[in-house]
Amino acid sequence: MSIDLHAHCVPNGLIDLLRSDGGSFGIEVAEDGKGVTALFDGRRRVGPVRADLIDTSLRLKTMDDTGVDVQVLSSWVDLTGYELEPEAGATFARRSNEVMAEEVAAHPDRFEMLATVPLQHGELAAAELEYAVSELGAVGVEMCTTIDGAALADSDLEAFWAKAEELRCIVLLHPHMPLIGIDLSAKMLHNMVGRPLESTIAIGRLMVDGLFDRYPDLTMCMVHGGGALPYQVGRIQRGFEGIPHVVATDMKSTPLEVVAKLYFDTVVFTPASLRFLIDFAGADHVVLGSDYPFPMGDLDPITTLDTVPDLTADERTAILDDNAKRLISQVRRTG
Repeated sequence: MSIDLHAHCVPNGLIDLLRSDGGSFGIEVAEDGKGVTALFDGRRRVGPVRADLIDTSLRLKTMDDTGVDVQVLSSWVDLTGYELEPEAGATFARRSNEVMAEEVAAHPDRFEMLATVPLQHGELAAAELEYAVSELGAVGVEMCTTIDGAALADSDLEAFWAKAEELRCIVLLHPHMPLIGIDLSAKMLHNMVGRPLESTIAIGRLMVDGLFDRYPDLTMCMVHGGGALPYQVGRIQRGFEGIPHVVATDMKSTPLEVVAKLYFDTVVFTPASLRFLIDFAGADHVVLGSDYPFPMGDLDPITTLDTVPDLTADERTAILDDNAKRLISQVRRTG
């Protein structure tokens, strides 16, 4: 079996929800020949929503064509709605998770789901995570690296982190608004360069803030191969050792000890980079990812994996199947 842990989806039910009830959440919807566009809280325009995010038949065909047995579906991050008022955001997340659960239920042998939660309010996010995991069958949560522009480490998310650790569910860390204040508008730099760096900055902040000391059993997976972290963690380790009165005031575990607990997807594209990632993290901490259906994704991830130099059969099985299956099996449902 092969399990793709990084794949995005906008269920048809969510589009219907936005059309009928978007205004009640603070979301304005417009439609034209190009598709559906949504305006969140009068500030952030999203869309048009790509047709291949919605088309389940195309998704299943692509999976069949590329040998992917199961996709773990997560929302398109642009639809997380963190800028909504907390109660509206919580209601929107609940409805979004319910329609995602319907998508999974229609093809239970092909899909699992990651929830979306209202990170603008830590306690509401914790409550929604418990509901999504225990009642809807989610195997974890996708969260962005920023919350309406605020750093995760600067946000009151203790209730959420505690719940994620308690449930032993997957936390998929995904960039959203790369490096606000830096002009990356030219030639897709915001995606090619900004997003991996945004993930690196977010995990670095969480690390030195002591998150992984407070919640040592947190199961976090970084997309895009962890951004620059695998290559530059030695620099963070050097700061921890050489300038501890600045770097290590809030953390006890070393950066290398923290990184050893993280998981990383395979979306790094080149065989040499993926070989380095496997050697760095260990084959037991790398999971298959595609970033479906976006053109900056690896839409044939198994072929990419099979081009890795000196890939062993055990490494291949771990990355394709065993690691994701292990993470899914450890999820604790309280309902």
